[in-house]
Amino acid sequence: MVQTKISLEEAQVAFLNHCRNYGFKDKSALVRAALKQMEHELTQQDLAASAELYAELYEQDAGLRELTEVAIAEWPE
Repeated sequence: MVQTKISLEEAQVAFLNHCRNYGFKDKSALVRAALKQMEHELTQQDLAASAELYAELYEQDAGLRELTEVAIAEWPE
């Protein structure tokens, strides 16, 4: 694994020092899990924003709505 140096506040260090209380084998495992969770949440936010944008565009584009309806009508059951 790659190592990196970061700066933390005292309270964050205290939290990391209790990593085993939360089921992590060490501080690094806790940090990796936290970063993975944050990455997942940010990705979900990006997907939600993208879906909202597509929904707005769909509502504004009558041609796209018509094309979608035709495609659905021809979709095999």
